[in-house]
Amino acid sequence: MKAYVVGGAVRDELLGIAVADRDWVVVGATPEGMTAAGFKAVGRDFPVFLHPATHEEYALARTERKSGRGYKGFTVYAAPEVTLEQDLARRDLTINAMARDPGGALIDPFGGARDLREGVLRHVSEAFAEDPVRILRVARFAARFGFRIAAETLALMRRMVEAGEVEHLVPERVWQELARGLGEAHPEQMLAALERCGALERLLPGIRPDVETLARAAAGGAPLTVRFALLTWNAEAAAVAALCERLRVPNAERELARLGSRLRTAWREAGAAPPKRLLALLKATDALRRPERFRELLAAARFAEPGPAMASACARLERSLAAAAAVDAAAIAGAAATRADIAARLEAARVQAIATALGD
Repeated sequence: MKAYVVGGAVRDELLGIAVADRDWVVVGATPEGMTAAGFKAVGRDFPVFLHPATHEEYALARTERKSGRGYKGFTVYAAPEVTLEQDLARRDLTINAMARDPGGALIDPFGGARDLREGVLRHVSEAFAEDPVRILRVARFAARFGFRIAAETLALMRRMVEAGEVEHLVPERVWQELARGLGEAHPEQMLAALERCGALERLLPGIRPDVETLARAAAGGAPLTVRFALLTWNAEAAAVAALCERLRVPNAERELARLGSRLRTAWREAGAAPPKRLLALLKATDALRRPERFRELLAAARFAEPGPAMASACARLERSLAAAAAVDAAAIAGAAATRADIAARLEAARVQAIATALGD
């Protein structure tokens, strides 16, 4: 029985990136032998175990055979006779198909180290086409490393899209890969990769992302909520709502994206809007109760339209929010007779406070 460090840990070490987690492949072992050695079985679809001391994952060397559509349509075979090279051959990209033996020597049967040096994402074998998630993974790795996609790999991705493989992707997995790619250093390269292989329109129907805007947001360290809002910024509100529903987008990202697409015109008009209209916009976005989310909306607007007009409009909205929030609602409530009177007085006080703050 031999254990080898494999995959991302080897890749990142060669790139000079700190390795946080290591995955291992075990050759020549059985599940019973792993359990007897103190490992804890955790894999459901194939034999994976946790090391009793380090809690790192150790998977038995395995092969896979396509048995259905989508990324779950595989039959897994794990046995002591499966070799390390057979296990590596089932992986997606050459840069992820390397290992280190117990003595630290590099095992690289598919040229992954060369592709790392040259900045190339290249599939290991034609088995790549059996798993549509790999289209998203390649695009995500392009976003992470800024690598180019090998011509033959891009052609294979196109054939997979044309064969309808992306239609079999589970929505949660699409969101998972999309979110990770958006969070990388070069999210615009993920979108470019998906567009070049024909997957973008199928995965994000009705969405017209501005890659330059996303590049600015990434360079500015924007959080995922802002980046997703920018991905959908130019789309119709109905298309954004449909996408969020289909991909089961988490609430924080969903809310910001829907507000951005619905109210993006209002941001532009805020530069000349009167105090009453500004207060209405604050209320429409629930800014008084959720000021942090409102500031994320303003950040998205600034990335989407980085000129002086939007900067001025956003600054005007920020001053309006500060002025409206400073109004003493409790004092107004104590002096009013009815609920309707409270609402009217509070509205008037906030409009006046905004007007004073802006010098209107």
